[in-house]
This record gives sequence, C-alpha cells and structure tokens, in this order.
Amino acid sequence: MTHEHHSVTAFLGDTKLASGNRETVTRTIEERYPGDLGAILVFDDMSGRLTDLDYWDAATAAPAPSAGRPRLGVKAREVTLLPRHWDWLAAQPGGASATLRRLVETASRDAPDAKQRKEAAYHFMSHLCGDRPGYEDALRALYRDDDEGFFATVAAWPDDIRAHIAQMLKR
Repeated sequence: MTHEHHSVTAFLGDTKLASGNRETVTRTIEERYPGDLGAILVFDDMSGRLTDLDYWDAATAAPAPSAGRPRLGVKAREVTLLPRHWDWLAAQPGGASATLRRLVETASRDAPDAKQRKEAAYHFMSHLCGDRPGYEDALRALYRDDDEGFFATVAAWPDDIRAHIAQMLKR
C-alpha cells in the first residue's frame, strides 16, 4: 500500500470536513472550501501524521516516469538481501518479485497492529488535542490500554475528534 493510497481525513478546527482517498478529499475541499486552505489540517489515517494535498494540481499533474510495469503501478527499486535470501527467493514459485509481493500483501493485510494504531492516534492527538483538558491523562490511558479511562477522559472533546480517534484505534 503506497502513501498515495492511504485514506486521509481533513479537519478545520474541531470539525471533520472530509475523509477518504487523497483524490476524493482533495476534490471535496477544493469544491466546498475554496477560501483559506491553510487553516485545513489533513491527516494520514494510517499514521496519524499531518500530510499535504496537491490542491488544483491533482488533475493536471503528469505521473512521474517509472521503471517496471507503469500501467500496473509497478515500480522497480533496489532491494538488498543476503545471498541465502536471494537463493530462497529464487527457489520460490514465480521468482523473487512475485514472492516478495505475496509476502508484502500478507504482512500488510495483518497491519496495522495495536501499537501502530496507538501511535497513529497519538500523532493525530498531538496536533489537535494537545491543549484540551485531560490530554496527558488520555495519553497515559491510551498507552496503558485503558479504553474505559481513555474514552471517559476525552468525553468532553468535540464529537468529530472523538469519533476519528475511535476509528483510528479500531483500524
């Protein structure tokens, strides 16, 4: 799963404006909020980190040239492995590339794990919740796996923010 395909969520203050793939969120913001885009914060839903959208350029930007099979979105990049790893990969059905793709697909279906979900929630909260009452108590409860304490602490926070954190933690 590449960075471009992660879902994102846009907030203006305490209000969720849009959520979905990058292209959909970009288009929604361009259509509905043509004013000061600088006040809109966009978060990568997988990592919880701030991310940027390419407003008004998304439809006209030319794709970067790539090696591999561009029509399928395949990109050639260097992979460094020990000789025994290459030997094992070469013996697998379909060869090294197919085997690596299968391994990555299997691993990505199992991800993100609970630790990654907590880290993503932390990153999101650090941007929008740091000055809210109970922020530090909420973080302590989050890392203690005290769901009841966490949600009790954030109960007074705005609905959109609470709902987004809950969604991130269930991911």
